[in-house]
Amino acid sequence: MSPQLPLSARLIANFFSRALSSFQSSDSKLRVICTVPPSAPQEGEPAIIPPRDRPRILVVLDSSFNPPTRAHLHMATSAIQELTHEQGQQRASAIRLLLLLSVSNADKGIKPAAFDKRLAMMWAFAKDVQDSLQTGSREGHVRSGVEALSVDLGLARVPYFHEKSAALAEDTFYKGEGGADGSAEMEQVFLVGYDTLIRIFDPKYYGPPEPRGQALAAESSPLRKALDPFFSRAKLRVTMRTDDEWGGAEEQVTYLEHLLRAEGLNKVSGVKNWGSRIEMVEGHKIGNNVISSTYARAAAKDRDMDRLDLQVSPGVRWWIEQENLYVE
Repeated sequence: MSPQLPLSARLIANFFSRALSSFQSSDSKLRVICTVPPSAPQEGEPAIIPPRDRPRILVVLDSSFNPPTRAHLHMATSAIQELTHEQGQQRASAIRLLLLLSVSNADKGIKPAAFDKRLAMMWAFAKDVQDSLQTGSREGHVRSGVEALSVDLGLARVPYFHEKSAALAEDTFYKGEGGADGSAEMEQVFLVGYDTLIRIFDPKYYGPPEPRGQALAAESSPLRKALDPFFSRAKLRVTMRTDDEWGGAEEQVTYLEHLLRAEGLNKVSGVKNWGSRIEMVEGHKIGNNVISSTYARAAAKDRDMDRLDLQVSPGVRWWIEQENLYVE
């Protein structure tokens, strides 16, 4: 039995339960269900707030959020800071962040935290992202304008990145008040971990292998058909995962370099210009502690709040404690 939640928390929890049910009963591929504005109200239900102007860059953090961790926080804030610096954009609507949860994941199920509970943690996490950008950015530098960031929460039914990218391009939510006239292009930047990069270039996710003796032209391969349009509208910002399972930073950089060479791309029927659409960056550690959802769940199960604080941001910890998540 979950402990009694304060009124505002109950409203938020009930909202996400209804939003999830509505989405799952629809035929939508992807839907933005609410927005956390820069000055988010502390009371009342979440609301959907479309952008007035079409964003120049949509940063998409697509994850199982089970739970959101400080590694996710680093991925989001470091990307927003660097993109803001590169673009020189101080306009609040120039960059927008979307936290996207797939209810049909290619590899992961709904356990141990139900989707509506994850959405509540994502809501808290969005505020932690905004607070982190406003009060102290990476390496102690604060860049004006970054804190004026709207964060959207979305649900996706399609499991693969190229399908999510296409659904975002087709959706009207980010068109702005000008509508779908195409006058302002919006680039998508997907934030992924190294493990996800490997899956993106694994042909098994794109259809059955070619029949023996019936080799298809490279441009007709299922992977090529999926990723060509994806890389025309989107970039990948890949965060290294330097733990025992995935090896060290040098090994991961070497994998990407080999993949993007001609012989590596030929194996997956890839195109040379894909390389310019992929960036690899360092991950986030606190001392010698690896940050991951697995370690966060273990800390919550052990009721070790000091360890949990290392793994998750304050708002996420509050929801884990209040809802008694991950204890079984």
